[in-house]
Amino acid sequence: MSIDSAVLSFAGTMVLASALLAWLASPWWLLLAAFVGLDLLQSGITGFCPAALVFKRLGLRPGAAFR
Repeated sequence: MSIDSAVLSFAGTMVLASALLAWLASPWWLLLAAFVGLDLLQSGITGFCPAALVFKRLGLRPGAAFR
C-alpha cells in the first residue's frame, strides 16, 4: 500500500465514521467530515498533508502525490 492510497482510505473512513456518528449521536460530528474535506483541499493545493507524514514514518512507500 502506498502513502497515497493510505491517505485516501483514511480520509474515506473518517468521513464515513463522521456521517455514522452524526446520524447516531449528534450532528456536531459533521464538523469532523468538514475538517477532513478542508484538509484534503489544502493538501491538494499545497502538497502538504499531516496524515501523509504519519504514514511515511510508519514505513509506507511513497506514491505519486506524496513523496
